[in-house]
Amino acid sequence: SFKVDSSKESAEAACDILSQLVNCSLKTLGLISTARPSFMDLPKSHFISALTVVFVNSKSLSSLKIDDTPVDDPSLKVLVANNSDTLKLLKMSSCPHVSPAGILCVADQCHGLRELALNYHLLSDELLLALSSEKHVRLEHLRIDVVSENPGQTHFHTIQKSSWDAFIKHSPKVNLVMYFFLYEEEFDPFFRYEIPATHLYFGRSVSKDVLGRVGMTCPRLVELVVCANGLRPLDEELIRIAERCKNLSAIGLGECEVSCSAFVEFVKMCGGRLSQLSIMEEVLIPDQKYSLEQIHWEVSKHLGRVWFPDMMPTW
Repeated sequence: SFKVDSSKESAEAACDILSQLVNCSLKTLGLISTARPSFMDLPKSHFISALTVVFVNSKSLSSLKIDDTPVDDPSLKVLVANNSDTLKLLKMSSCPHVSPAGILCVADQCHGLRELALNYHLLSDELLLALSSEKHVRLEHLRIDVVSENPGQTHFHTIQKSSWDAFIKHSPKVNLVMYFFLYEEEFDPFFRYEIPATHLYFGRSVSKDVLGRVGMTCPRLVELVVCANGLRPLDEELIRIAERCKNLSAIGLGECEVSCSAFVEFVKMCGGRLSQLSIMEEVLIPDQKYSLEQIHWEVSKHLGRVWFPDMMPTW
């Protein structure tokens, strides 16, 4: 495992070490950037050359974590040619030189792959179908990062419902984790039909409409975290999620608004299965039925344990 900082020298030193591993068969490799640009600041050929040494000489690589690196399709083909029988985990978010064809090659050949993490632009119907083939083991964990760097300039394609259906039929216990860092107008292609998401994280503000669609289209949802929503109460949306997401056990709300009555009803519907309930005190809006002083007793009663809303530090 190599942990590098933002300096080019740090990344170069890591590559120099990798280039020397000609007599070393690695089982796990992690390249961790604590700050950008690190590996992305290197000449692509220098990084690929060093990584290829590991791929060629490690015939039993099982875990590969290479986020924020200039890895490309040809180097992934070398990985597959030498480690297709042993690779079980591949984590490669923010690798702009990899195409959907490159990641499809991995899924097509590495039938033992159990965990996969990648950006949404690499996700395709063909990839989901490859992961759903009879030859492929059941995937245990799929993480998708849906990230927009330039608002209005990023096009997000649509995945067919039939592809998700085939995927979940083949891997019925998979954890599908999706991180969304989008602007409000970019959510249009998402949550238009049922998807097998189990964990949803919204890192930027998300509209009432989108959260309402989440309740209608994510029946397998286990965890929901909303960074911000704005100043429109999410009462109906939370109730809908409680009604339809029968496996929900963790929820966190940041800069949102929910009436105390709706929040109590939500907790009452979910009951003791809510093992994690993280809500800032500022989120809860007192109404005729409950004050902030009363709500923690009522919520604690339905959870079966003592609960208090999170409070903003005063310092």
